[in-house]
Amino acid sequence: MKKIYLFLLLINQVPNAFYAQAPIKNYTKHSYMIPMRDGIKLFTTVLTPNDAVQSSPFLIQRTPYGADIPLPNNDSVIAVNKMGSVKPMASEGYIFVYQDMRGKFKSQGTFEMTRPLYHLKDKTKTDESTDAYDAIDWLIKNIPNNNGKAGIDGVSYPGYLALDASVDPHPALKASSPQASPADMFIGDDFHHNGAFRLSYGFEYSYLLENDATTSSDFPFSQYDLYDWYLKLGSLKNVNEKYYHNRLPSWNDFANHPNYDWFWQKASTLNSIHKAEIPTMHVGGYFDQEDLNGPQVQYAHMEKQDAANNNFIVLGPWNHGGWKGSKGDSLGKISFESKTAVWFQAYEKAWFDYWLKGIGDGNFKEANCFQTGSNVWKNYDTWPPKQAVLQKLYCDINNKASFSKPKSLTSSISYISDPAHPVPYRTLPIEATYGEGSRWYPWQTEDQRFVSTRSDVVNFVMDSITEDLTVTGKITAHIFASTTGTDADFIVKLIDVYPDFNQPDKSMSGFQLPVAMEVLRGRFRKSLENPTPLIPGKAEEFAMDLHTINHSFLKGHKIMIQIQSTWFPLIDRNPQKFVPNIFYADEKDFIKATQTIYCNKVLSSYIELPIIL
Repeated sequence: MKKIYLFLLLINQVPNAFYAQAPIKNYTKHSYMIPMRDGIKLFTTVLTPNDAVQSSPFLIQRTPYGADIPLPNNDSVIAVNKMGSVKPMASEGYIFVYQDMRGKFKSQGTFEMTRPLYHLKDKTKTDESTDAYDAIDWLIKNIPNNNGKAGIDGVSYPGYLALDASVDPHPALKASSPQASPADMFIGDDFHHNGAFRLSYGFEYSYLLENDATTSSDFPFSQYDLYDWYLKLGSLKNVNEKYYHNRLPSWNDFANHPNYDWFWQKASTLNSIHKAEIPTMHVGGYFDQEDLNGPQVQYAHMEKQDAANNNFIVLGPWNHGGWKGSKGDSLGKISFESKTAVWFQAYEKAWFDYWLKGIGDGNFKEANCFQTGSNVWKNYDTWPPKQAVLQKLYCDINNKASFSKPKSLTSSISYISDPAHPVPYRTLPIEATYGEGSRWYPWQTEDQRFVSTRSDVVNFVMDSITEDLTVTGKITAHIFASTTGTDADFIVKLIDVYPDFNQPDKSMSGFQLPVAMEVLRGRFRKSLENPTPLIPGKAEEFAMDLHTINHSFLKGHKIMIQIQSTWFPLIDRNPQKFVPNIFYADEKDFIKATQTIYCNKVLSSYIELPIIL
C-alpha cells in the first residue's frame, strides 16, 4: 500500500455551459487542523483555485504518507501545469484536499493499521469513516466558494480510506473511487495470501509505517541483495529478538494471530462493507504486486447488494497504481500498445465531473476491463461476463497440459522442496521493496524461465495453439498433491509462453509471461480459521482462487501450468513440518519434503478457465 505519486496527463474535456469559464491557471495552498468529533485534530492541506468563476467541488484524498506540500501557506501559488495527473481537473475548477490520517505525520491521535469500522457497532467510537465524515462537514462549512459536493479517491492505503469513507457517508459525499484498496489482509492482500505470510513486504511495510509516526521509514538493511539476508534471518521468531523488540504493533499482530481469527476478521472490509451507498468505482491492476485481490473481491462482494446500480469496476494491465503514471503503455518487457493510463485518467475525470458537477450523461459501463494479449479495452454489463464457458486445462504425463482428461490411472510427478534452498520469486538481486533500484514494481510480468528449469519446479505445457484463445473471468486451480511432510505450500502459475521465434520482436521469443499466480498454505486447505496438518503420503485437493483475468493467448503461443512450493522471500518459508505457529518455529522444524503432483484419470490436477467462444 505504498504511496503513489501523481504524474503529468494531457486530456481534453469540454465542460457544460454552466461551468464554462476561462481555464484556471493557479491554485493557492492553505493548511488547517480540522477537529474530529472526539477533539483530535487532523492536519489538512487544501488547494483552492484562483480566479474561479463558478463554485467548485472537493476532491479528497486521505493518507498515511504525508499530506503536506512543502510550500508556505496562503501566499504560495501552484501552477496548474505543475499539478501532475490532476491537471485537467484542476484547470476546470476543483478544490483538492489532502489529509493526514490519525497518528501520522502532522495529525494528532494514534495510528492503527487498517483500523476497523468501530462505529458500526459502537456509535461513540471513531474510525476512518467518521473522520472522513467530520472532515467533509468542516470543509463544506469553512472553505469558501465550494458547491456543496465532495468526491474521494486514492490509491493503495488512500484507496482503503476512500472505501471506508463511503460507509455512512456525509450527505455531501457524492462519489468514491477506491483504487488498489485492500479488502482482507489474511485472504489475499498485502500481508497474507491464503494464509501464507508475505515476508519481505510485511517486514518492510510494518517498519515503514510504524517505526516513526512523523515520517515513512526504510529499514536499514546491511546489504543490497536481500535474498540471503532473509534466508540468514532464519525463523520468524528472530525478527523481534534481533530487530523489532516488540515495538511494532503490526509485526506483533502478525506473530500473535497466525490464523484467520477475530483480529483479521474484524478488519476485513468484506465483513463490514456490503453495498455501495454512493456511486463507487473500484480500480485494480492484473499485475498489482500489492493489492491485486482487494478491488476484485470487494467489487464482487458489493455487487450482491447493488440494486441501486452504484457499484462499478475498472481493471487494467497495471501494477500497483500504474494507472496514475504518464503512459501505462507497458510494464517490464510487455507492451500494451496504447497509453492505458491516459485512457483511465480521462475516464476518471468524466466520472467525477458527472457526480460532482453534473457534466455528461452518466452512462458509465458496469465493467471496463482491458484485455491483455489482444491489447484492447472491453466493457461488460456484468463482471465476470456470463457468456464465458468453463473448461478444464489438465496436467498430464510427460509434463504436458491438455484440455483432455488424463487417461493414465497412476501417473504423477514429484520434486523435493528444501526450505534451505527456496525458489526466488524474482531474479536476483532482490532489492529492498522501496529501495534504490528496486524491481519490485514490475516483477509480476517477469519472464519465468529463470525458475522453469529448477528441479523443484514442475511445468505442464500445451502444444502451440492454432487460434487465439480468450480467457475472461475467474481462474481456479485444483491441484491434487501429497507430501512427505505434515505441511506444505503450493504456488500455481498460469503462463503464456511466447513462440520460439516471436514476430516481430524476436527478443520476446520463448518469453514466459505469468498471467495468474497464487499460493496456498497447506494447513489452511480446509479452513483458514482452524489449520490442520497434512497426512504424509495422502493425496488431497488444494483449491485456490487465481483471481480474474482478461487475456487472449494468441495463435502460436503455448499455455503452461507451473507448480512449486517456495516463493522466497515474498512468502516466508513453510517449515514443511506442522507447528502451531510458524512465527515461533524452531530451526529444527524446517525439513526437506517430497511433493507429488497427481496427473491421472482418478486424481486429475487442473486449472479451470472461463473461455469466451
